[in-house]
Amino acid sequence: MQDNYLGWLVKNTKTTWWNDGANADELRKAIEDGATGVTSNPFLVNQAVENTSNPWFDEAERMAAAAAGPTERAESLVQLVVTNVAQMFLEKHRSSNGTDGYVCAQVNPLRAHDRDAMQAMAKRFGAWAPNIAVKLPACRAGLEVLSDCISEGITVTATVSFSVPQVIAIAEHYRLGIRKAEEKGKKPGKCFAVIMIGRVDDHLKEVARDNRLDLSDEELNLGGLAITKRAFSIYQSRGYEARLLVAALRGVYHMTELAGADLTMSIHPKYQGALTSSHVAFEEGIHKEIPWNTIERLRRIPDFVKAYDPDGLKSDEFYSYSLFQRTLTQFVEAGWGRLQQHAAGKARAI
Repeated sequence: MQDNYLGWLVKNTKTTWWNDGANADELRKAIEDGATGVTSNPFLVNQAVENTSNPWFDEAERMAAAAAGPTERAESLVQLVVTNVAQMFLEKHRSSNGTDGYVCAQVNPLRAHDRDAMQAMAKRFGAWAPNIAVKLPACRAGLEVLSDCISEGITVTATVSFSVPQVIAIAEHYRLGIRKAEEKGKKPGKCFAVIMIGRVDDHLKEVARDNRLDLSDEELNLGGLAITKRAFSIYQSRGYEARLLVAALRGVYHMTELAGADLTMSIHPKYQGALTSSHVAFEEGIHKEIPWNTIERLRRIPDFVKAYDPDGLKSDEFYSYSLFQRTLTQFVEAGWGRLQQHAAGKARAI
């Protein structure tokens, strides 16, 4: 492991990190820098499928042609990419006795409301490799499937998540799944609870500008951090077994301000490069508090209040929360939908 910021982070703190992407060359570099897992979503899988330098590029054409329809074709491409990436992390998974080395496989975002469909997908995806973490949406239907998956020994990453209420609900459903597993005499799967920190900041900036609120970018850049630090504090105080997974970073500051926390960071290669090549101070930032007056000013944005307060959202509001719907739509349009189109195009060409 190289002697850089990420090497220091892994060796000297409780913070771990996963690579945010599925391109082979980037993954090899990430492993060198201490990555212990991989996040992926339909958008990132589509990027990997279309990258001609990836070793599975030619195989993608054959699998696309063999699939029965658009949905099956898209799922086959997810399987191709995820299983290849999982193989790269399998030894890490084995040597850590199942603690590390997980690779995410996200269910069809078009089915985020459909319990039966997600349950079936989770069983299929979880069987692809021993180190698969099935990605489910953090809405009521997805959380119910989460607890069932955990009880069957399937590891889950709960995603499309931006708020303290969502990650609390994830942790509670994980506990329910653990109890169910114990009743069955099974070993429960693991659970990772996502906070898409950068998407929170993006959204708050847009709302503030639309409403002509006199909030600076410096203040708005602290919104996601405030939510994440509050979630981490609650996880610590309640002893939750689920592990926070902070994703969608928008800068090095998201990493440095959370360094030292017992959680996992999902780091895109462009920020990995910045963290390994620049002079980032080797120091923990998790204990730095967000100024109280900044939080009070951010409270002028209703969506921040909903995401920051533990009771800001009820479980039946997760699905309709503006950021949830917006992100789900992007996963469909820029990810799953393109996988279907790409696959269908390959099938016609062969």
